[in-house]
Amino acid sequence: MPQLSRRDDALITTFGRLVEAQSRLERRLGADLEARCDLPHAWFEVLVRLGRSAAGRLTMGSLAEEVSLTTGGVTRLVDRMEAAGYVERVPCPTDRRVSYASLTDSGRAKLDEATQVHAANLRSVFATFSDEDRNTLDALLDRLRPVHADLAAGS
Repeated sequence: MPQLSRRDDALITTFGRLVEAQSRLERRLGADLEARCDLPHAWFEVLVRLGRSAAGRLTMGSLAEEVSLTTGGVTRLVDRMEAAGYVERVPCPTDRRVSYASLTDSGRAKLDEATQVHAANLRSVFATFSDEDRNTLDALLDRLRPVHADLAAGS
């Protein structure tokens, strides 16, 4: 019987399926947000994080971590969102090196609009999943969340 090569590793296939599913969902759901709400999916993700945070704001560093961008990438993204009126930068009163991205009233309104569209799309995507299926998926994804920190720490 031939020996399996490393490229045939079942975990590589599993990861590939996860990446493929994420990519297809990103394209489909992102295109609909853009078409119906005139909002790129990356902007929606920023608005969601800010909307769920205390006082509707996060440090730029925290925001970068939450949306998986470099600090330079999140700076450019926030620049565009600020020009659109959805966020504003607020300096930290105790550390001038730190600034916050803060949700504006216009950003809250856009988030409310886009959340309705995105939630309806997600209900369609997950229509064939039972509550138990979604709970299982959530639990499995939660187990993957700390992996980034483990890899960064060299574990």
